[in-house]
Amino acid sequence: MPLQITSPLESKIIEQLRAGDQALISGVLYVARDAAHKRLVEALDRGDRLPFDIEGQTIYYMGPSPARPGQVIGAAGPTTSGRMDAYAPRLMEAGLKAMIGKGARNQAVKDAIPKYKAVYFAGIGGAGALMSQCIKKAEVVAYDDLGAEALRKIEVKDFPATVINDIYGGDLFEEGKAKYRIAKG
Repeated sequence: MPLQITSPLESKIIEQLRAGDQALISGVLYVARDAAHKRLVEALDRGDRLPFDIEGQTIYYMGPSPARPGQVIGAAGPTTSGRMDAYAPRLMEAGLKAMIGKGARNQAVKDAIPKYKAVYFAGIGGAGALMSQCIKKAEVVAYDDLGAEALRKIEVKDFPATVINDIYGGDLFEEGKAKYRIAKG
């Protein structure tokens, strides 16, 4: 049974999550890809305020397609998380608590997750049209000049995600590889 959780995330929720847990997320997510991440980190490094309060927030790595008439957003599937690895530890240090994307993270991100008590979820790759149905509202909040890569705020209901990396060092991808090696050997 998937866990029902609300974003922004509270520490007590993050402490309950373990690699492999299925979740349905409701609430606010921010959408940003690498160009927006670069600007966010540059702003932090200059000592500027970010265009949103990052404390406790979740960033979804997604580049939406244009919305069709009557839709809130177009296809909204996850993009490869590795492109944000250079920026994620700095954003977690500033208060980011969760990230949603696809694919494995580098060691620096995996080390930062327990250090800053954050969590990494995987979204469902290849299901962008289906995932867009969970998005109830979307608006650009900064970096409009980036087009599809602008920083967006979205409101979601029962957005499906799987915990990949937890604060206890759990890594679902590594666990899966280890089970395969055991089964094969």
